[in-house]
Amino acid sequence: MNSVTTWTVLIATSGLCFAIKMVGHSVPERWLAHPRLQRINALVPIALLSALIVAQGLVVHTRVVIDHRLAGLAVALAALFARAPFPVVVVAAAVTSAIVYHLH
Repeated sequence: MNSVTTWTVLIATSGLCFAIKMVGHSVPERWLAHPRLQRINALVPIALLSALIVAQGLVVHTRVVIDHRLAGLAVALAALFARAPFPVVVVAAAVTSAIVYHLH
């Protein structure tokens, strides 16, 4: 891809994102206050984060793999269930992942 095409795509995408945001601001408040929409809206970040964790933690290119990242994820989940503070969760997961990576 040459630089003109790259910049064209970048500017067009930015314009589209801006237009979507402006349309979102024009939605009537009563539509957004609907209880069903509120429940769905509360679950969207959870679904997206879960998909990101699976995609980044278990997939390499097009293959599902079990490696050091899964060990780190398991320790992070255990720390979360133990109600550890978020920095402790992140450090524990990173240290576990690094140790398993170097042992492998």
